[in-house]
Amino acid sequence: MSTRAPMLGRFRHGYVAPAVLLVAGLLYAPFLWTAYLSFTRYDGLEPAQWIGGHNFAKLLEDPALLTSIRNTLIWVAGTMVLPVGLGLLVAVLSYDIRGGAWFRVPFLLPYALSGAGLAMVWSPILSHDGIANRLLGVDTAFLQEEPVNTVAMLLVWTWQQLGVNMLLFVVGLQSIPKAPIEAARLDGAGSWALFRFVIWPLMRPLTAVVVGLALVASLKTFDIVWVLTQGGPGRNSETLAVTMYKETFVASDYGYGSAVAVMLTVVTGLASYLYLKRQVAR
Repeated sequence: MSTRAPMLGRFRHGYVAPAVLLVAGLLYAPFLWTAYLSFTRYDGLEPAQWIGGHNFAKLLEDPALLTSIRNTLIWVAGTMVLPVGLGLLVAVLSYDIRGGAWFRVPFLLPYALSGAGLAMVWSPILSHDGIANRLLGVDTAFLQEEPVNTVAMLLVWTWQQLGVNMLLFVVGLQSIPKAPIEAARLDGAGSWALFRFVIWPLMRPLTAVVVGLALVASLKTFDIVWVLTQGGPGRNSETLAVTMYKETFVASDYGYGSAVAVMLTVVTGLASYLYLKRQVAR
């Protein structure tokens, strides 16, 4: 036993080396290559030409990018209010009631669909001559008018994401000790006071995780927007992820598309860092 322990310690780095190399090859190497391309002019055919910070200077002058940033911020704000907020509401209302698990099932089913599949389901509903206009008795171009199209797609996103947020909040509710809740009830706390002063503070660590995951997911929104509108009409419903895709793979401007990708990575990383730092401080 005494001989084996030093052997395990001596080769401990070798045990994790395959996983580290795999992560480096699949995550870090592509990002470094993308960062390099962001300083070049590259169309995927001719050799890349180094042009310095020209692509990033172009970002600051691109009106389409400002639209993408605005729409992305709408997605972030809407995600905090709708999928996260409604998920918490459904979790609280269905918790600790008879048949609550069956009540939650319909909210979970849409999460089984991919974003692209979800968009295919909603496309005929939101089209100009679709089901939504007929049921509501209106004549609204849900996917053509700005910013109605972004709001409509955000509602589709909510329909998919609400279930998983609800499930996470239910897990958090089930992990809360019963004693504080029973003590608050004995002291005469009503439903709102019980939630505000007992349940919500105890769920704060889990809420930080749910909001953090939702924040990152909303910043990277792509599939629903691409299938429903492809960022149009024109470019008025693009998000940063859609702009990156169109510049790279549609316009074949890999250098500029890589600059957008680097900016999106930096924004996502910075937002996640600031959010987690604030939560740790609290």
